[in-house]
Amino acid sequence: MHYLSILFALLLTGAGVKEDATPVAHHVAEAATDQTRQLYTDCHLAGLIPYDAFSKCMAGYDRYKPAKHIVAICDFTKASNEKRFVVVDLDKKQVISNTFVAHGKNSGDLMATSFSNVMESHKSSKGFFRVGEQIQTALHGPSLLLDGLEKGINDNARAREIIIHGAWYAAESFIHQYGYCGKSFGCPALPETAMKKLLPILANGSLLYIYAK
Repeated sequence: MHYLSILFALLLTGAGVKEDATPVAHHVAEAATDQTRQLYTDCHLAGLIPYDAFSKCMAGYDRYKPAKHIVAICDFTKASNEKRFVVVDLDKKQVISNTFVAHGKNSGDLMATSFSNVMESHKSSKGFFRVGEQIQTALHGPSLLLDGLEKGINDNARAREIIIHGAWYAAESFIHQYGYCGKSFGCPALPETAMKKLLPILANGSLLYIYAK
């Protein structure tokens, strides 16, 4: 499943060859791109998330090598009244969930346009996160810890108490009534029903990618 292993293996076959390795690297890059696009097609992700988001997520998947072959992509190029949180089982090539998600109250109104790693900013952070263990919170109930994996971009997630949690204001009924999803203090908050389903699926080793332009 790790695409960079293909690159490594193919480059090893050229070890000791003095010719320019650029053509080899080019063909390997093309092969990796083709494989990613095929996986995007096999998972039926067209119309759910843009290919660019999935491609970048898979690059991070190879870099961070999560314990689970599960990725969650939060697409903040969409408005909050759209379903923009997609969970994919890469082994089964299957979408597990496609639901709503809240962004931080200071990241924007209908659209998330501003991001931060700063304490008390009440903004969302971009980038890659390891989804950790399940915790019980007084305010949100069962939730999931997040470890930001990118220094200076989201590595204050634990200190900021950024978690995945359920929220009444992320429910479809709220969005239909008000025309937008409510906002969090920076957490990717999900509808409570979706949170209950996804807790065991995401916990302890899946990868979250928050995508934004």
